[in-house]
Amino acid sequence: MDFKIKTGNLANHKTPCLVLGVFERHKLTGPAEAMDKASGGRISELLKKGDLEGEAGQTLMLYELPGLAAERVLLVGRGKRKELTRAVARKTLESAVVALQQTHCTQATFALQDPLPSDADLYAAVRDTVITAEDKVYRYSQTRNDEKAPKKPLRRIELWLSGKQDKASAELSIRHASAMAAGIGLAKELSNLPGNICTPTYLAETAEQLGRDFKALKVEVLEEDRMAELGMGALLSVSRGSRQPAKLIVMHYTGGKSNAKPLVLVGKGLTFDAGGISLKPAAEMDEMKYDMCGGASVLGAVLAACELELPINMIGVVPTSENLPDGAANKPGDIVTSMSGQTIEILNTDAEGRLILCDALTYCERFDPAAVIDLATLTGACVVALGKHPAGLLTSDDKLAEEIIAAGESAADRVWRLPLWEDYQSQLESNFADIANVGGRDGGAITAACFLSRFTKQYRWAHLDIAGIASLSGKEKGATGRPVALLTQLLLERSGALN
Repeated sequence: MDFKIKTGNLANHKTPCLVLGVFERHKLTGPAEAMDKASGGRISELLKKGDLEGEAGQTLMLYELPGLAAERVLLVGRGKRKELTRAVARKTLESAVVALQQTHCTQATFALQDPLPSDADLYAAVRDTVITAEDKVYRYSQTRNDEKAPKKPLRRIELWLSGKQDKASAELSIRHASAMAAGIGLAKELSNLPGNICTPTYLAETAEQLGRDFKALKVEVLEEDRMAELGMGALLSVSRGSRQPAKLIVMHYTGGKSNAKPLVLVGKGLTFDAGGISLKPAAEMDEMKYDMCGGASVLGAVLAACELELPINMIGVVPTSENLPDGAANKPGDIVTSMSGQTIEILNTDAEGRLILCDALTYCERFDPAAVIDLATLTGACVVALGKHPAGLLTSDDKLAEEIIAAGESAADRVWRLPLWEDYQSQLESNFADIANVGGRDGGAITAACFLSRFTKQYRWAHLDIAGIASLSGKEKGATGRPVALLTQLLLERSGALN
């Protein structure tokens, strides 16, 4: 979608649809009040009929208002004036875009930046508008005939500002948000694809295509024979049950100084997880195609960095495999040797994500990283603990935790920190190996992170459990593209692009 900044006399602005805000009790926002005056009070007159009270998310389409050049005016409820936050603003934006998609408007002008949410500046408000709009117009269609798709979808949004002095900040926000949205869109599309299409090989080919598209990105794909030479016994033990070969995707983005240490993002890429011999229940097993959302989000963050040409060095690492039951698959009680040399007793073959991640995390030592952040749809326990709103954050590095939490707040892509105390490590003790791959029901998200921490002693590290946020179930089933926004925000801040 195309986004542009507009200024000038709003009443004279020609557009298929002008979007204005209305607070509860028919209180007009500044732009709406000005348009009401230009139309001779027609907007206030129509509101008195009671079709729109101003509750957050309500919409009302008006036509041929006198004194206005706009063909239509869409009124959007913004709730109570004193309670206008970023979250409420995004809800109203979603409603506006949905309403526009039901018309033949391919273009609209939004005059919703006055007033700004109480917890956002213009940069954040514009960025939220772009990302929210892109999210609501996204439709998965690669493997279906989408008969309900809009015949004339929304393709251009103009954001009206009352003065030119804020134009530079708003245009920068659009640029950043558009790159974020591209990354989110890539992550969603990859994640929504079925497992018979989006295989480890497909993910690797997608990364290689990114490498061809951007000069600053070099992509290397390690095959199973190379992983075997490196001693990645944990990762390879997972792929043994599948006919699809595992891949280790390594994407080097070089935008910073040659001697600057890279930030490394590691994403779990299980393109389908049946649980292996510890087979999952049949109900909702189709959603296990989303077990690669961590890897998809890393690809999305890499795309965003490339689009923005950020002055930073970063590396995206995606260990990818399937986890299926087979005669060669892991069995409960099997012991494998990781790349680090530590032996692992596999008590539950459905705790396979940590097995592919641990070897990838050991591989990251060679990059002498500034920090490593892994993200994975790792545990249902994290969903039980936190629900589906924040990702779980676990790290023993307080400064890194503060940085990630702040980035999540700025990007409206929040995390919540869980403890990573040494007390939990005892749950991973094994009588037959250096470590067990599960630690029982209690604190499952924490013991999973404790397992990974055994392989990250050589660098600063944080873990994001995204099991609750990476996808939606039920009627709204589909990938969310989270936490690409958080990761991109982190890259923007670390690169100095926001200064």
